[in-house]
Amino acid sequence: MDNTLANLTVFFEKPFWVGVFERISDGKLSVCKVTFGEEPKDYEVYDFIQKNYYKLRFSPAVDIAVKKAPNNPKRLQRQAKKQTQPNGIGTKSQQALQLQREQMKTERRKITKKQKEAKQKQLFKLKQQKRKKKHRGR
Repeated sequence: MDNTLANLTVFFEKPFWVGVFERISDGKLSVCKVTFGEEPKDYEVYDFIQKNYYKLRFSPAVDIAVKKAPNNPKRLQRQAKKQTQPNGIGTKSQQALQLQREQMKTERRKITKKQKEAKQKQLFKLKQQKRKKKHRGR
């Protein structure tokens, strides 16, 4: 059975409010970072999740040890309180975000390299055409 756990942490990272979506599926963590701008209201966050969750680009999955949820209601209450306290994002989430950034960076470099080569080929063709025109005496 596919068991998926999703978590959203919203915090202030100067100068914008940022949301970090964490998704744990089959013992693997994937993360997505979203910039909200000004402080989002609860209903705005809920609306954003409803409309855009399936459009989010999550990072590649990173292995993580999934702990079984405790049954003690007081412990659950303490954990919920701890999660609502502002403490930033976990290190696994930061690693997943860094991995996503690196992949995007390499993709960007490949694309710009192809564009640069295409531009150089085009300039070379133009240069060759001009030389032929000059050689023909036109």
